[in-house]
Amino acid sequence: QVQLVESGGGLVQPGGSLTLSCIASGSTSRNYALGWYRQAPGKERELVARIESDGKVTLSDSTKGRFTTSRRYPENSLRPQMNILTSDDTAVYYCGASRDYNDNVDYWGQGTQVIVSS
Repeated sequence: QVQLVESGGGLVQPGGSLTLSCIASGSTSRNYALGWYRQAPGKERELVARIESDGKVTLSDSTKGRFTTSRRYPENSLRPQMNILTSDDTAVYYCGASRDYNDNVDYWGQGTQVIVSS
């Protein structure tokens, strides 16, 4: 079992920055890839950023150049730094844990709302 606790959502103005945090716990959590996904109203959930347990980073095309992410130990957290935010980034952001290099997400966090608005 992997437990995921998210924090860091909120309201931010266009062009601003925000950092999210997902802390993974459980005896096998370090063996999982951790990722952030988002779902905007009326749209499907999509990948934002993901780090495999071996350190390989994947960023979506829509966030490359604006978002960076890191995985920190020993707490085993995933912290995306989101910069130059636009209204298109408004969504509920979810942390997910997956087996390495597998698209299926085995565990989900509860989600945190990000609203980009003036």
